[in-house]
Amino acid sequence: MADQTPQQQASPEMQARIRESFDRQGLMAHLGARITQIAPGRVHLTLPSRPEVTQQHGYFHAGATSAIADSAGGYAAYTLFPDHTDVLTVEYKINLLAPAVGDHLEAIGAVLKPGRTLTVCQLEVFAHHHTARKLIATGQQTLIQVTSPTL
Repeated sequence: MADQTPQQQASPEMQARIRESFDRQGLMAHLGARITQIAPGRVHLTLPSRPEVTQQHGYFHAGATSAIADSAGGYAAYTLFPDHTDVLTVEYKINLLAPAVGDHLEAIGAVLKPGRTLTVCQLEVFAHHHTARKLIATGQQTLIQVTSPTL
């Protein structure tokens, strides 16, 4: 996926919509994930390393890695959805390419094919250790646009 340029930044309204939705996610808060970039069709999340998100060997747990990839893709799709709609994951597949070791993980979701109902996203997760950046997971995801629930 190509890096975004400054003119590709999301509007303040879109950024607020995405951040407000993200802030309601209990799992992302529990993991300590945060949004670092929002652009139309593209979202970056960061997950700092801490013992609560690791497995028995000290690597980031596959569940934490998968969860931030899923959320990054979901919010990438959501940036293209109209107001008064919401997003749900229909399915995703992730390949874990290497042990996830580093100071933090960066998940990038990018829309491959937007649709009226279904949207397909590419998922990538990188481990950052000091100045090194290594691809540790890749995947693909299908999301559905739904009417926003009234809670």
